[in-house]
Amino acid sequence: MADLVVRSRRVVTPEGERAAAVLVGEGRITAVLPYGAGAGTAEDVDLGDTALLPGLVDTHVHVNEPGRTEWEGFATATRAAAAGGVTTIIDMPLNSLPPTVTGEALRIKRAAAAGQCHVDVGFWGGAIPGNAADLPGLHAAGVFGFKAFLADSGVPEFPPVDADQLATAMNAVDALFVVHAEDPDHLRDAASSPAYADFLASRPEGAEHAAVATAIAVARAAGRRVHILHLSAATALPLIAQARAEGVRVTAETCPHYLTLDAAGIPDGATEFKCCPPIRDTANADRLWEALADGLITCVVSDHSPCTPDLKRRDTGDFAAAWGGIASVQLGLPVIWTAARDRGHTLADVVRWMARRPADLVGLRNKGRITPGADADLVAFEPDAEFVVDAHALHHKNPVTPYAGKRLRGVVRTTWLRGRAVTGDRAGGTFLSIDEES
Repeated sequence: MADLVVRSRRVVTPEGERAAAVLVGEGRITAVLPYGAGAGTAEDVDLGDTALLPGLVDTHVHVNEPGRTEWEGFATATRAAAAGGVTTIIDMPLNSLPPTVTGEALRIKRAAAAGQCHVDVGFWGGAIPGNAADLPGLHAAGVFGFKAFLADSGVPEFPPVDADQLATAMNAVDALFVVHAEDPDHLRDAASSPAYADFLASRPEGAEHAAVATAIAVARAAGRRVHILHLSAATALPLIAQARAEGVRVTAETCPHYLTLDAAGIPDGATEFKCCPPIRDTANADRLWEALADGLITCVVSDHSPCTPDLKRRDTGDFAAAWGGIASVQLGLPVIWTAARDRGHTLADVVRWMARRPADLVGLRNKGRITPGADADLVAFEPDAEFVVDAHALHHKNPVTPYAGKRLRGVVRTTWLRGRAVTGDRAGGTFLSIDEES
C-alpha cells in the first residue's frame, strides 16, 4: 500500500539518475517504478524535470542547545536543515551546556530537543580527559560515536585530549571516534589583526598533518575506527591513503567552504570566513576535489557552527578574537552543486558525497538513498535554477554567512521526511540512535 507517489524524470538512485515514480507507504519507500506507472495513491506529485534526491545526511552540526541557545537551537537549526534538503543531522557534543560527555548530559540534550525538530536528529558523544568510564554507557544510550579534539576546542568545558588520553578513550569502548585533527605544537597564537593571511599563518598545514598522523597511530594500535573531521590540508591525504592501504579503518570528510572558498579572496576584516582549521588556497582545494572524486575523502558535511554576531567580532574585524565557525547547513547543497557541476560532476556524485556516504559512516543504512525499504526522505531539487544568497532569508538563528551575495545554482523546492513535507514550519523529526535501523 502507498499513500504518496513522487514522480520525476530525474530521480537519483544508487544505480544512477533515471525517470521514475517513487512510492511511499507508512514513511518508507515501497517501490521505485517507471515514471508513468499507475499508483492509485491519495497524493500524486509530478515534479517533471525537477530532480528528486534522497534527503541529505549531515553528520557534523553544532546545535548548541541547551546552554548557548543565543547561538543556535534545535528549532532553527533543523528548520534551516530542512530548507536545505538535509533530513538527518548528527549533533556535535559541544558547544551545548552541559557538553554531551555523560549519560545524564545526553538525557538533558534530548529533553531540550524534544518537540522542536523539523528533521531527524542523532547525537555524538564527547571524549575528554577523564571521562573514559562514561563512554560505554553513552554508547549504549545511543550516541553514534565520540568526538575528540587534539587542540583547544574554544570552550573550556570541552578540553582536548593528547595521544595517551585518546588511546584510553578508544580502549574503553568499541565505537567510531571522530577527531578534530590539529596539533597544538604546530599552532601559533594569532596576533590581533584584520588580515586573513595573519590568521592563516597561525594554523599551518603541518598542524593538520601531524594530528592526522597521531589519530591514525592511536587508532591503529587500538584497532578502532577513526574519522578525520573537516579536513582542510590536502598534505594529510597521503597519510590517510597509506593507512587505509595498510588496513587501518580511517575515513575523512571535508566541508563546502574548504572546497569552494579561496584564502586569497577573503577581504580584510571578513571574519565570517573564519573557521578552524582554516580555508586555504585554490591549489589545496583542487587536491581535496581530486580526493573526493577518488573516494579518499568519503563525504562532504557542513560543520554548521554559528554564533552571535558579536562573537564574530564583525565590529572590529579581528580574526584572532573572532569565533571560528561557518554556518551553512541550509546552503551546502547548492554551494557544492554549483562548484561540482562546473568541475564535471553529476547530481549522483553530490548525492553520494552528501547523503549516502555520511549515512553509511554512522550506520544509517535506511537513510541517504532512494531504494525500496529506505526511509522516504526526499528532496525536490531544481538543479538549473539560480539564486543570490540573502543572509536574511536563512533560517539559522544568527544568519551570518560568507556566502552572502554569492550567486548559486540549485534550489530546494520541497523536502519530505518519511513521506511528510517538512519545509516551512512543520516539525516532524525524531531521535535516532545506533540501535535503530533509521
